[in-house]
Amino acid sequence: MRTPSHPSLPTRRHALRWLGAGLGSTVLGACGGGAVVVVWGETPAAAASGPSQTGALPAVRASAVIVARGLSRPWALVFLPDGRMLVTERTGSLRIVSMEGTLSAPVAGVPAVDARGQGGLLDVALDPAFATNQRIYLSYAEAGTGAESGRNGTAVARGVLAADGSSLTDVQVIFRQTPKIDSTAHFGSRLVFAPDGTLFITLGDRFSQRDAAQDLSNTLGKVVRLRADGSVPPDNPFVGRAGVRAEIWSYGHRNVQGAAIHPQTGELWTHEHGPQGGDEVNITRAGRNYGWPKISYGCEYGAPVGQCPPVGGATSASGMEPPVTYWVPTSIAPCGMAFYTGALFPQWHGNLFVGALAGQALWRLQLDGGRVVAREALFTDLGERIRDVRQGPDGALYLVSDGDSAKIYRVQPV
Repeated sequence: MRTPSHPSLPTRRHALRWLGAGLGSTVLGACGGGAVVVVWGETPAAAASGPSQTGALPAVRASAVIVARGLSRPWALVFLPDGRMLVTERTGSLRIVSMEGTLSAPVAGVPAVDARGQGGLLDVALDPAFATNQRIYLSYAEAGTGAESGRNGTAVARGVLAADGSSLTDVQVIFRQTPKIDSTAHFGSRLVFAPDGTLFITLGDRFSQRDAAQDLSNTLGKVVRLRADGSVPPDNPFVGRAGVRAEIWSYGHRNVQGAAIHPQTGELWTHEHGPQGGDEVNITRAGRNYGWPKISYGCEYGAPVGQCPPVGGATSASGMEPPVTYWVPTSIAPCGMAFYTGALFPQWHGNLFVGALAGQALWRLQLDGGRVVAREALFTDLGERIRDVRQGPDGALYLVSDGDSAKIYRVQPV
């Protein structure tokens, strides 16, 4: 990060400088009960690492205002039709957050979760027909039983949310990752509905089973595509192939914790964690191999960062898809993803936003078709691990921070 050129906190007049001026972000104080952070962008040259990215970023002024506090390790957020938010807490609770920031009691009927390490209650999504069926989908780490006791894996359940939001009924598990593993890491777990109503589920390699990401007989390190009831669509790329899981959409993934549908093309975009460096953004297409662990831009753990051969020994190989952008030499630990289509920030229209945990920032990626042409890290002085990013019905971006007493921020114009 480039440090601000001013030696101390700016005046309000100076706070209204344009993004893209090559400055860092600065905490200004409080407004409406929440901390306000006005942000200056970085120049593309300062922000870019990975594929060449050029071009000027549009000038924008924005602030981040706290709208809710007191969440315990939240993982995901989705907006209900009336503007309230459904928020998962990794510890196992699902809560409704009012537009005023009030937290409900935990919703009853949520499946039991294995809340160890990176596991627990993870993503949440609304059924495309939620207005009529009130159905929601949850992904979570599920403990094994019987012969799989002591192991766990990503599972997805759906249920009907009561009209008052107090409970979940008719809960059905529609997917279980195969096989369950003795690990507390790399559950993946984003849920995204495609325009045709099918459901994408992202799945990590479970950390200890990285080579399994190339094996099509399991669902480790994969993105799968299902119908809303858990059945396999007949047009999935591997349907009918002997020894191959028919639910697989793509493979060779490490740990995908961000996924979104491109608003123009309808294609699935994802990002995934590298080891030391090598975090990636990908256009995730049917039947494609994204390379892990055969190719990577990241280093093995324990190797000198930036001075090591990449995992797999190469950054590219025939038959394996290259990322559209990546981060080196250090990881930002990406989590959460959203395309911006709102009216509050016309200069951001069509931009891709990525949360960063280790990087403690919101990354803005400017696109030209399927290429990232410029990018910058925003809100770095919040000091927050950004776990999720969503666009709200009001056209604002909403950020979910990570931790024992986390917050929800609304990104709005200054």
